[in-house]
Amino acid sequence: MGRKRSRTPVPRPFKAVILKMLRAHYLIETPLNPAHVADVLAGEQSSGTFVRVAGETEALRIRSRASVVSLQELEPLLTPSLPSAWLTRRGVGGPWRRARIAVDFPLANIGRNLPTLWATVAGNLFDLGETTGLRLERLEIPTELRARFESPRHGVTGTRRIAGVANGPLVGTIIKPNVGLSAEETGALVADLCRAGVDFIKDDECCGDPEHAPIADRIRAVMAAVRAHRNATGKQVIMAMNISDEHDEMLRHAELLQREGGVCAMVSMNWTGPSSLQALRRHTDLILHGHRNGFGMFARHAALGMDFQPYSALWRLTGVDHMHVHGLAGKFAQDEEEVKKSAHDCLAPISSGGDLNDIVMPAFSSGQWAGTLPQTLDTVPSGDLLFMCGGGILAHPQGPAAGVASVRQAWDAWREGRTLAAAATDAPALRAALDFFDRPKV
Repeated sequence: MGRKRSRTPVPRPFKAVILKMLRAHYLIETPLNPAHVADVLAGEQSSGTFVRVAGETEALRIRSRASVVSLQELEPLLTPSLPSAWLTRRGVGGPWRRARIAVDFPLANIGRNLPTLWATVAGNLFDLGETTGLRLERLEIPTELRARFESPRHGVTGTRRIAGVANGPLVGTIIKPNVGLSAEETGALVADLCRAGVDFIKDDECCGDPEHAPIADRIRAVMAAVRAHRNATGKQVIMAMNISDEHDEMLRHAELLQREGGVCAMVSMNWTGPSSLQALRRHTDLILHGHRNGFGMFARHAALGMDFQPYSALWRLTGVDHMHVHGLAGKFAQDEEEVKKSAHDCLAPISSGGDLNDIVMPAFSSGQWAGTLPQTLDTVPSGDLLFMCGGGILAHPQGPAAGVASVRQAWDAWREGRTLAAAATDAPALRAALDFFDRPKV
């Protein structure tokens, strides 16, 4: 007779669960073991705190905890990039070890909630006491997560169609001065710029709803000028009105802008927030021109914040159509390669599905003029970009129309493979721009 089998249940290992993940890549700096700090980060941003809590079973941890999937240690530093009072209290010194890590976050933790997504990949982890540097360098967004959020409604193709510009860069300018003009004066300036031949005009980010030119009055005056030009010439100049405001006010501004025949709204993304911008996308068919003012706080320090790729990916989930990347040889602190990479990021899909309808139009600005266009087109040979010159058009010595002509003459020279100096021999506007803007700055 065989031996009787025990009926006592045998503990089984937890069944492997196939989880859908968002992968984030970070640079971390710490005097501690980087593998330990990476694990702390993964726990802090998912299921963990500094101790296990009541009800936190192993099954729940498997389902909701983020996991470190790779770690590559780099050369250490002799001094820390950032202070940490947590480490100081413990008397921990260097060397300060650095590592690139990849962390997978379960999509189930995020759902369809943009603020939660931001808080997950770019939240309290920047304050971890164990670190003296932490930067989000890249996001790998799976198609399933991308599909939960908004897509651009116009992007490159729609913007070109509305502006009537099939090829080459869209030539744009910026309302200058950005403060002080009344609504009527702003409308008159826009009329002049339309006659000068621009494709695109944008408000300055610091001019929203000033007392001397209330936004409702400004929308009516500006759009009257744009409509008059369209009726006279058939040309739709895209005017990006700055409607950044409180959430409900911003939606009202968008409605007025559409009633007045507007086709584009500019929004200061960092200060209106992802949820408001997402709601605006759902509320309106306007082209959404995403202005990134304040981005330097996120990106300028090499050991803190985030690169443009994850920053732009998170904002593109709101449905923006354009994003600023600054300009080459411009007035801001960004390295040239950073500006180029940012433009390429805009023109690449953000999800693993690779949907080219998902791309957004990069907006080059800051110190741009005809002389900076060739290197810009070398970066984006397709010409799928907004090339915005404030002073480069408005301060042209022969007037704004010549400023616009100088940019278009620079584009002709680039297409023909000629230097600007050679092309300027039979292009007076370009010649005047080179003489005026290319002189030594004092």
